Amino acid sequence: MDFVKHCRVKPHRRVELALLDPADTGDIATKAKAKTLLRRGVERLGAAQQQLYAQDRWALLVVLQGMDAAGKDGTIKHVMSGVNPQGCQVVSFKAPSQEELDHDYLWRSVKALPARGCIGIHNRSHYEEVLVTRVHPEMLARQRVPAVTRPSHVWRRRFREINQFERYLVDNGIMVLKFFLHLSREEQRRRFLERLDEPEKYWKFQPADIRERAYWDQYMSAYEQVFRHTSTKHAPWFIVPADRKWFTRLAVAEIICETLAGLKLQYPTVPDSVRAEWQRARAQLRAT
Repeated sequence: MDFVKHCRVKPHRRVELALLDPADTGDIATKAKAKTLLRRGVERLGAAQQQLYAQDRWALLVVLQGMDAAGKDGTIKHVMSGVNPQGCQVVSFKAPSQEELDHDYLWRSVKALPARGCIGIHNRSHYEEVLVTRVHPEMLARQRVPAVTRPSHVWRRRFREINQFERYLVDNGIMVLKFFLHLSREEQRRRFLERLDEPEKYWKFQPADIRERAYWDQYMSAYEQVFRHTSTKHAPWFIVPADRKWFTRLAVAEIICETLAGLKLQYPTVPDSVRAEWQRARAQLRAT
């Protein structure tokens, strides 16, 4: 299955999430098959990450968005299980702190960008500023943005700013992949109940999750606007069905692997002068 073509949102495409099946698994018929393919994908990703780190030229930013219980944490855990922690950084964005509110809305994302040679994963991201704040516009007041900069077209302006920001990242060697884990409302309900029924999962449940669930339709509409205005050739969005966790993890892993393969990563070559120095060092070591 071509995960990239299947999930990728084309630039300026109008998306209707209601028409996309969150339980779709393409031609991957069984969980067992998906697990086998994921295991291979994790190995490929681990090898590619070593080359990425050694080459020290590119970086990869992975953005994960989705409704509560969509499986963002589990996706990170399983997809990145074979990656050297030294070359991977995960940042989970919560409600903005007082310090973050005293800066522009992209500031905390810029602080968390991956260094060259590394993979950075943003669990939620700068897109919260055109999602949560759009569903709850009263949050703009708490950001203390001057009234003159809060016209009716604030969302259109922020889409433009985000596109420019991501273009800047790509131009400077930070590849950007954005994933929306497309969960159905019914599957979210089932997962919430599971968290309430199993003591070892109590910690995952927050009362705010239920409050936000009441805004489901508004969030879907906000996401559709995000996809239409910010899925670009250089920083694409991928809508990944999330009702089957095993498929979600496989699709994300395959898309990341294919993206890294496109960079034609390789280990740095060693000049002949350095090789000659190594030969002398080897001779000295053998003689002592």
